[in-house]
Amino acid sequence: MITPKKISLAQIPTPLEEIKFEGNSFLLKRDDLTGCELSGNKVRKLEYLLADAKSKKADIIFTSGGDQSNHARATVIAAKKIGLNTKLFLWGKESSAANGNLFLDKMYGADIQYFSEKEYEKVNDVMFEQRLSLLKKKKNAYVFPGGGSTTLGIWGYINFINELKKQIDLTKIDSIVAACGSGGTAAGMLVGAALNKLNIKIVAVHVLMTKKEMEKHILQLAEGCVLDYKLNCKINPENLVVVDGYSKEGYKKISQSKIKLIRKFAEETGILFDPAYTGKAFTAYYEKYLKTGKGKKNIFVHTGGLFGVFARTKEYLE
Repeated sequence: MITPKKISLAQIPTPLEEIKFEGNSFLLKRDDLTGCELSGNKVRKLEYLLADAKSKKADIIFTSGGDQSNHARATVIAAKKIGLNTKLFLWGKESSAANGNLFLDKMYGADIQYFSEKEYEKVNDVMFEQRLSLLKKKKNAYVFPGGGSTTLGIWGYINFINELKKQIDLTKIDSIVAACGSGGTAAGMLVGAALNKLNIKIVAVHVLMTKKEMEKHILQLAEGCVLDYKLNCKINPENLVVVDGYSKEGYKKISQSKIKLIRKFAEETGILFDPAYTGKAFTAYYEKYLKTGKGKKNIFVHTGGLFGVFARTKEYLE
């Protein structure tokens, strides 16, 4: 077994809280509390990716995402903490009145290149072409995809399972439920569960791709990690559950029915969910587990995303 190196960025362990909503209790893992500017699930992955970037003497970080990407924002800030600049390749448009995550990207001095939705399909090609161009100038760009979901990055959520099992007896838990964009969080939890010989469902409420594409992507990441790091475990595909149908409005949009639930939850508990990820995932969790009284057997992971709310304030307050 090969264990990769990491740097310390996240405020962990994050709390596992029992929350009551509409008379029903459930377990909420507060990964929104991994930090302030660095809040959310992305930071756990960045601890490994940026350690590798430093070891490979990177001069700059390249990564991609939407213009309200939590991952992009976290990368820019985390890279600054270790003395590196970042270039972002974002799906969206330049705005003189940037808000939310994009405001922070600019505040921390990121170099940003924007793409239309169609152009963004080839964003990985563009990043690697620009990396080659920099290499000719003897500059080293360290490149990783949106979400930080690589076989290295998912180690953040392999260790998440080790952290969680110190907080609760996971043999008595049926599933762990979280939002899913690039698949790394779910893939890491699958590997972590396999290493700990846990027969637990990892439930990914996806907001991108199709259900089949996401299942394939998560399993490839998990199995790739097992191979790359010579891990003594086997991934059970039956322990992955991808939940479909909660992002029909599109990744960059959210329905008023979901916002209504988010607002009610915030008013009752003091906890706020974002429009791209946790708001959609919690809607699924609410319908499938919380309303049916299964909240104490199925943990919901709050993966962060607070800054994305500030790009949608009008919709949240309608």
